[in-house]
Amino acid sequence: MSIFAGSGVAIITPFKQDKSVDYKAYEKLLGFQLDNGTDAIVVCGTTGESATLTDKEHAKLIKTTVKIVDGKIPVIAGCGSNNTAHAISLTKAAAGNGVDAIMQVTPYYNKATQKGLIAHFTEIANSTDLPIMLYNVPGRTSCNILPSTVCELSKVKNIVCIKEASSDISQIAEIRKLCGPDFDIYSGNDDQVVPIMSLGAVGVVSVVANIAPKLMHDMCAEYLQGNVKKSLEIQLEALDLCRACFIELSPGPVKEALEMMGLAKANFRAPMCPVSDESREVVRSTLEKYGMV
Repeated sequence: MSIFAGSGVAIITPFKQDKSVDYKAYEKLLGFQLDNGTDAIVVCGTTGESATLTDKEHAKLIKTTVKIVDGKIPVIAGCGSNNTAHAISLTKAAAGNGVDAIMQVTPYYNKATQKGLIAHFTEIANSTDLPIMLYNVPGRTSCNILPSTVCELSKVKNIVCIKEASSDISQIAEIRKLCGPDFDIYSGNDDQVVPIMSLGAVGVVSVVANIAPKLMHDMCAEYLQGNVKKSLEIQLEALDLCRACFIELSPGPVKEALEMMGLAKANFRAPMCPVSDESREVVRSTLEKYGMV
């Protein structure tokens, strides 16, 4: 059984001017997601600037999410680390706070071998009974999970799916071939949702859903209901919005968009920083084009 089907938002972490977590704004963002059809909340992922969060903040954000969502949709906690023991610690804390599943990104910087990845993810999975979503994003981690490795990991009973953000359609096709239909795939790229769903994916973990949750939900829902043509129309309609949200390193542009929409301030923790004036103008003009500001 899938953790969820449709569009899960890779939700940002809002910060105040003093760089502390803005929990009031975060609760507002969660309400916006729930009101607009998001199918799951993915908290403390890369888009949530998880690498800059303390363990205490990590736990509080997860606890807040579970409380506000109140069982309406699944909550998936990003608990990745390039230290296996730390990833296990984060996973156990998240499980204690009532999440539905765990997302585990590949260890970054270490550049583990495929053997090392199998050992890393297996040890984490053995530390919990919760379902595990692998997260492959080699553009940010410099570490790619090969399809044969995904296949080996899929044999671990609670490693049940992968968020694939390699942008390599052939690799994703090979994962589907090797792992079969019982192992779920989620697109990790907002501009490739329909192509990846055509290979059997059940949805997306989306950055764009921070600002357009209904659009991303509808794109997936139409595909899952067999309305492929309509789903493709939405995908193509959303391309300019996707480009704007990734005109610079995420989550910079999407945080700027959220501020323009009055949902959260575009504050960052170093080494993240505000986008350029030129990029900000692209974000603004794109939101205006879509009638979002």
